[in-house]
Amino acid sequence: MLKHLKILLYPFSLLYGLVMWSRNRFYDTNMLTAVEFDLPVIAVGNLSVGGTGKTPHVEHLIRILKDKYRVATLSRGYNRRSSGYLLANETSTAAQLGDEPMQFHQKFPDIEVCVGEERMLAIPQLLGERPETEVILLDDAFQHRSVRPGMNILITEYNRRFTKDHVVPFGRLREGRKGYERANCIIVSKCPPQLSNAEKAAIRQEIKPLPHQQLFFTSLKYGELYDMFSGNPVPAPADTTVLLVCGIARPEPLLQQLKESYKNVFLLPFPDHYYYSVPDLEKINRELGNLPGTHKLVVTTEKDAVRLQLLEDRLRPMNIPIAVMPVEISFLYGEGESFNNYIFTYVDQFGSNHD
Repeated sequence: MLKHLKILLYPFSLLYGLVMWSRNRFYDTNMLTAVEFDLPVIAVGNLSVGGTGKTPHVEHLIRILKDKYRVATLSRGYNRRSSGYLLANETSTAAQLGDEPMQFHQKFPDIEVCVGEERMLAIPQLLGERPETEVILLDDAFQHRSVRPGMNILITEYNRRFTKDHVVPFGRLREGRKGYERANCIIVSKCPPQLSNAEKAAIRQEIKPLPHQQLFFTSLKYGELYDMFSGNPVPAPADTTVLLVCGIARPEPLLQQLKESYKNVFLLPFPDHYYYSVPDLEKINRELGNLPGTHKLVVTTEKDAVRLQLLEDRLRPMNIPIAVMPVEISFLYGEGESFNNYIFTYVDQFGSNHD
């Protein structure tokens, strides 16, 4: 029944795909103007709707660049409760910036983090306030074509590769598959850590990267749990009962990771980018209390943590033990250094070409 209902959506996918094709064609033929800026701009995005693991890839770029260059990130600030251009400061919250930019701001206080729906207008404002900026990372900007980045990084999830998907609403793609041709670099994310060489070759053949495109494979690497408020490590023995509370597009990889470490793991899901309420906190506390076991712990993601912190005054008196699970990426086949050098080469050559 659901399959037949989904087929009814196919004509709408064709229509939406045509609209996006026309828009891209206007940019490709310069009927619509894209602005370039006189500094390295790296865009990170995807063809699909959410869940590709984009955020830890942006964080990897921040880590490798920030000690050598003055780095700024620019995001739309999805689902934030503000509008227009904002540069993060010591009083900023997830409600003002959005959860992902707030996460960048908390984890990397030595870089600039800003948000703005219109990147074409936000970049000059950023450079006006922080003229010393040397590299800009555009978060989730693959379809934002009014700015022409010097490098486009496209991320596609291993289990939901764009090559096997369709345009929304029939599938999950924001535009047709051929949009991948704009990428300089393609990363297949959330791969099994032991991805075989044979499967790697098969995926390469499936994607068919163009001669100018680099192709990399990454997996998720989870860190040690830490307390949401103090930041201190949280010891959690294997017999701990875990309640995973998260509002993210794809909780399955984290859920699986926790099940490999703990015997009793339960999921309490919320919508992606969800802002928690006081009744939600009461529900979390109630659910945790009803679970079996002596040692109990709520585990959440870093994106959820910055939204939960908005209710810190209500949370602290409740004494709910909440630990945060950080996540990074790991490049497969020992290609991390190759990727890093690829990024440094672009940034350094940009500077040399514009001296």
